[in-house]
Amino acid sequence: MKLNQWTLGLAAAGVVSLASAVQAEEAANQVMTAVSATTLSGYVDTSIIWRPGTATAGGATTGAGAFTGPGKQDGFNVNVIKLRLEKALDESEWAAGYRAELLFGPDATAYNTSFNAAGFEDFSIKDAYVNLRAPIGNGLDIKIGSYSCLMGYESFEAGDNANYSRSYAWQSEPTQHTGILASYKVSDSVTLKAGAANTYGAGIGVRTAKSTRDESRKTYMASMVLTAPESFGAFKGATLTAAATKGFANGLGSSSDAVGYYVGLSTPTGLDGLTVGASYDYTGVSDDTKRAGTTSAYFNAAGLYTSYQATEKLKLNLRGEYASSTTGFIMGFTGGAAGAGLPNGDKVMAATLTADYSLWANVISRVEARWDHDLSNKSDGSLFDTRAGGGAKNMMTLALIVIYKF
Repeated sequence: MKLNQWTLGLAAAGVVSLASAVQAEEAANQVMTAVSATTLSGYVDTSIIWRPGTATAGGATTGAGAFTGPGKQDGFNVNVIKLRLEKALDESEWAAGYRAELLFGPDATAYNTSFNAAGFEDFSIKDAYVNLRAPIGNGLDIKIGSYSCLMGYESFEAGDNANYSRSYAWQSEPTQHTGILASYKVSDSVTLKAGAANTYGAGIGVRTAKSTRDESRKTYMASMVLTAPESFGAFKGATLTAAATKGFANGLGSSSDAVGYYVGLSTPTGLDGLTVGASYDYTGVSDDTKRAGTTSAYFNAAGLYTSYQATEKLKLNLRGEYASSTTGFIMGFTGGAAGAGLPNGDKVMAATLTADYSLWANVISRVEARWDHDLSNKSDGSLFDTRAGGGAKNMMTLALIVIYKF
């Protein structure tokens, strides 16, 4: 072992023994080796959002949560700051690593409800897990801790999505689970995942309420991802994902069970710079105790996505979506009567156009326009607030988004 000059000098002077110096140097090298494999990354997410001509009498604007909450409309926003520490798995048979993600800002506690309930302000933990590999077949990867859900075309990281605002489907899906998740790559074309968690919804440390039939109830999930190989020619790299989650719906009722299904497709088209995608989500909630006065609820949503790389710096992304649910079950509505009394439930469609133009290194800069339209069977609409606090059929939103990634 090669000792540094300062250590040799102390040993020569008799201040430390050579043996202890060697042990200390070895320990320091082990620590530095472990730390050097850890990477730091993250982003700062900011926005300016304008909802033309709309405000409630009290001055606060509300709506369908198109930009992650009505409180962000008509103003300047620091949405969220994310810091990620990670040691990725290497190629060894018994590889080990970890991921720890910290969120700061208004979007933090909205993501992980357990922190919000505990009274934390603008802070949360996202993914936080130990990552292990076992030499089974092609290699079985196992996450233990908090991990993102398997369902969804979009993710929490707005900069990784084609559009900045989230879809109605995203608002209905679980965000995270605390449990165990196993991943197995059957081949370059097929990846399987399966896991178990404490609850269907978010919350680190949250447990389900005990039922009269079970000592403890858990949530179970599985997914399959198919990737088109080279033999598919112009469509190589296309992905088809199917996922399902079933478990206790904490936050949706004291004894409700929820099931969610998702299927999504993303594919190149063979036309230069053009990719398309489609998704479908279904969520069903039922009260398994069959108590008097309780009813089941459902939500479903379909989305179409188009992305076109117009120039080296300019990308245009278009999303169209339709969602329907039992009355009041569509996530994010705070306007009007919130769907009260609609015999056919809530129905809504939306179209979002995003222009992404690269000006600075490491910066995502976007302009986005979104139109939401109430399709519910009610003459005045009930899903979007107006200045007078009544219902409206349409909501327009414009936004400028600037995100720095490091």
